[in-house]
Amino acid sequence: MLRLTGSAFPRNHESIIAVQFPPLLPQNPHRIVKSIPLPLRSDFLPMTGGARTSTSTTPPRFKRTATRRCSKKAIKAVESKTNGEDFEVEDSSVVGPVPRRLLLPQPQLGSILPRKFFEIDSLDLAPRLLGKYLRRDNVVLLITEVEAYRPNDSACHGRVGITPRTAPLFGPGGHAYVYLCYGMHMMLNVVADEEGVGAAVLIRSCAPISGLEEIQERRGQKTDKPILLTGPGKVGQALGISTDWSHHPFYESGGLEILDGPELENILIGPRVGIDYALPEHVSAPWRFAIADTPWISAPKNTLKPR
Repeated sequence: MLRLTGSAFPRNHESIIAVQFPPLLPQNPHRIVKSIPLPLRSDFLPMTGGARTSTSTTPPRFKRTATRRCSKKAIKAVESKTNGEDFEVEDSSVVGPVPRRLLLPQPQLGSILPRKFFEIDSLDLAPRLLGKYLRRDNVVLLITEVEAYRPNDSACHGRVGITPRTAPLFGPGGHAYVYLCYGMHMMLNVVADEEGVGAAVLIRSCAPISGLEEIQERRGQKTDKPILLTGPGKVGQALGISTDWSHHPFYESGGLEILDGPELENILIGPRVGIDYALPEHVSAPWRFAIADTPWISAPKNTLKPR
């Protein structure tokens, strides 16, 4: 029973209000139970002629929202879909034992590839370059997309013969061929085959492995999303190269190098991009190669199919 007195009641008058509390249930002795204030309603005030009693209703129940956690089984499922690659949690509502990692696998850099590695047909060299690493000082990029350009290819610069611009293309395999596109994009190519053949592989897209801040500064973009390096002009800008790098050997230490990486099995192929000026058979030729299951490839992606 609860006895109420005060100025709200007539002088020398007391009202008795019966209040029913919920039964006490076994509780954790360390748990703190917050009290629920009893609302003051006019029904509780005494009426003329005597006291009025009322019984309170059951305290309102509040829905408890549990914090979502990722189980070990869920984490393994995500890792299996990413082929063991590291990932970053984007859903901020997910907490628990989910590691915040990089979007890319940790580098397993091999040694600098020898000159003989490049002295093969560009169509054979192109897929072999996927998964290899481009390194210039602190910047390391994983090669994720390439295009092959061959002799007698109407889309290849070699079709016009040896000129001051195309001379590096006819150099020995394993050298760089850098040309300026649209007066603003530096396009990096790896010369293939024997000297004098005139074939190369265009580095179309990459993924950052190290030196991200330097890459972002050169690109003028503060992001770690694929837009940073999905495109040949973006790769050249990220490496900070110019046409002066033409003739540079990738197989020599210092400057710009290509290092070995793991062999890849899941590769996508499709027609090359932006060569509408070429003959129809060369426009449709499936000489574009990309790593499967990665966002670090350029558009269009729907023309790429599993090899």
